Amino acid sequence: MTKLKYLAIALFLTVHLPTLAQRAIHYEESQVPDLVLPDVLVGYDGSLVNRPGDWEYRRRPELVAKFADQVYGQLPRDFDQIAFRTAALPEHPHAAHARLKEVLIDVSRNGKTLMMKVKLYLPKDAVKPVPVFVLISHRKVEEVTGDVANRFFPVEQITGRGYAAAIFDVEFVSPDDPERYSQGIIDQLYPEQKRLPNGMKGLSAWAWGAMRVMDYLEMDPEVDASRAAVVGHSRGGKAALWTGANDTRWAITISNESGCGGAALSKRRFGETVHRINTGFPYWFSDNFKKYNDKEEDLPLDQHQLLASIAPRALYVGSSKDDRWADPRGEFLSLQLGSRVYSEVYGISLEFPENFELEVQTIHQDYVGYHLREGKHDLTDYDWGKFLDFADRQYGLK
Repeated sequence: MTKLKYLAIALFLTVHLPTLAQRAIHYEESQVPDLVLPDVLVGYDGSLVNRPGDWEYRRRPELVAKFADQVYGQLPRDFDQIAFRTAALPEHPHAAHARLKEVLIDVSRNGKTLMMKVKLYLPKDAVKPVPVFVLISHRKVEEVTGDVANRFFPVEQITGRGYAAAIFDVEFVSPDDPERYSQGIIDQLYPEQKRLPNGMKGLSAWAWGAMRVMDYLEMDPEVDASRAAVVGHSRGGKAALWTGANDTRWAITISNESGCGGAALSKRRFGETVHRINTGFPYWFSDNFKKYNDKEEDLPLDQHQLLASIAPRALYVGSSKDDRWADPRGEFLSLQLGSRVYSEVYGISLEFPENFELEVQTIHQDYVGYHLREGKHDLTDYDWGKFLDFADRQYGLK
């Protein structure tokens, strides 16, 4: 090897080894950097927020705006028309336990129309409007709902507890694919967003889709839209949190194992990091978020503030003890810190363990819920059972 090549290799290592070390995956608490987190209740003008009005009309909106600008991208609200078409489908795999409506939602803007499809399962013998869970699904809906044994969206379990169960595939609004993600509402309805550093990307598009489902639910006399929960697992959990932050119509927002860019604190750099998620899934977050690759310490916000932005509506975080990639401790700490709004602004009494233990546990309180289960990264009937129990408590059904 020539001396020149040796010099080139030495120069490469000198320049890149620090970056490579930063990007190494770690699962050790001893490697978590000292956390300096922005305060949930201190506004950008330096004032302390301790009254509901100041939270709802000043601090919460500025936090949501900052997340839109620096992390998720814009979530446009304008369109020209929305229309709904429904059809009852008597023949389906869950017919023994539920009635099925297929809902087609047509949204028009600037002369173009996009259609999204929703499946809505209702308790078979319901005689009055029922509360509803809406799942943002990044798995193929036909496969999920076509198997009665599937636990990702257990129709029988949900409707058997007296709830409606709605599901839509993100494919209709923004395909979960780096090459095709814009082939939905971004290309068809909001093409101007592609030119912006804080423009809409996948997660904002999915949140937009959930909001259009809510538009329909408010029109359906068989559903009590005032008692609606938006649910997401993994990347869907990130979208569910962003939905709940932007749309105050949701009574409960539920994130299941949403990890980096979801419930977990980014500044911990534990498991999946900002660099890794932006590299692996560059179409989920705004281009602005990429400024913080390997520079989490520069983030002007963190995910506990996103969780806080759900308040005063109910918030739930589910984790798995074996899903270290999603950082269950970081999810718990984020929830604990974000929950200060409920206790310090709204006077809701909350209690969390003094020290987090990576052991199976459930914490159900007024407005705030959490569980940590055995097992790996997935959405299971165990998780749904916890969500249902929490909803029963919030709605006074148990």
